[in-house]
Amino acid sequence: MEAFLPAYVDALCKEIVQVGGDGLPVHTIYFGGGTPSVLSLNQFQKILTTIQNVFQVLPGAEISAEANPGTVTLESLDGMRRIGINRLSIGMQSANPEELVFLGRIHDVYAIQKSVSQARSAGFDHLSLDLIFGLPGQTIRQWQNTVEYTISLQPEHVSFYGLTIEDETPLGKWLKRGLVEAPDPDAGADMYEWAAERLEKAGFRSYEISNWALLDPIRGWMQCRHNMQYWRLQPYFGLGAGAHGYLDGIRTVNASQIGAYIQKMQAGGPQTTPGSSATVELKAISRWEQAEEMMMMGLRMTHEGVDEGEFIDRFGISLEEAFPRQIQKLIQEGLLEWVPMDGRHLRLTRRGWLLGNRVFMEFVGCPPPALFHNHQGSIPVG
Repeated sequence: MEAFLPAYVDALCKEIVQVGGDGLPVHTIYFGGGTPSVLSLNQFQKILTTIQNVFQVLPGAEISAEANPGTVTLESLDGMRRIGINRLSIGMQSANPEELVFLGRIHDVYAIQKSVSQARSAGFDHLSLDLIFGLPGQTIRQWQNTVEYTISLQPEHVSFYGLTIEDETPLGKWLKRGLVEAPDPDAGADMYEWAAERLEKAGFRSYEISNWALLDPIRGWMQCRHNMQYWRLQPYFGLGAGAHGYLDGIRTVNASQIGAYIQKMQAGGPQTTPGSSATVELKAISRWEQAEEMMMMGLRMTHEGVDEGEFIDRFGISLEEAFPRQIQKLIQEGLLEWVPMDGRHLRLTRRGWLLGNRVFMEFVGCPPPALFHNHQGSIPVG
């Protein structure tokens, strides 16, 4: 990977110039998709400078980077903070040594604590720790140990996700051969509920099914503003190998292999609109599909849910006019609720947090009501 980095950064900067240039305002930038902390400080700086040259990076913009424990130093973190990166998401995963080995992580618990300490020394005041639960054979006590250790590190943000096993991954193959146990969904639900209650007692608030934030007296709830862009179905550029974007009701997908991505950007072939020379797929999302996605994504936000006023502004009809049967059914089942919050919002109930996928599927493949065709609404861009 390191051998590709100079050419990859050049290709990425070329793509930024291709898609930018109009001074569009940007309020979040996210370096993710693996371990971006392998970039040198000069490479980070080159990318950020290119973004600043072609976009209007707004004052106070959230600029995040992912990092795994053991891949950063005080010097590198100090440099990242100095050039403007102001949020760090650390892939902690677990506080149990045997689980870190099982997950193939190169770090240990000491490296987690050291990375957090170094980040604080470098001036990062918005740290997120990412965890995984529901591992094969994992006990509730092991998970509790991870959550307690996470809280002791005093992050502003915590994400935790249930383990999913894909068929073609090494873990999926081990499962087929009977070398590991299948995750227990009931045990996973117990772990989720325990962590939710424990984080609430520690002052965190759930704002999305898998994400929790502390309240800062000056900055407010320390949510990841970048991810909110996805859940609110707002536009975003996806730049780099394998990146996905969403602009003007069109999803873009870039070449996934680094070599292919570099080659396409170096060749400077035809540029898609929206997209770049590296874009290999464009998919137009109909207005009705956008309405369905707004429900599936927006309902992931456990506190905010879907803002009915915003839905009406976009699509010209109310939530109950668009999805009368689904909403009535899910409210009767105790999975959705209406809440007053600067207008009406529809959100998951606490019980619905555990059954989110069941709720979301109710809004997939629904025929649009006749009333929907009579209202054009508008899709905000920017």
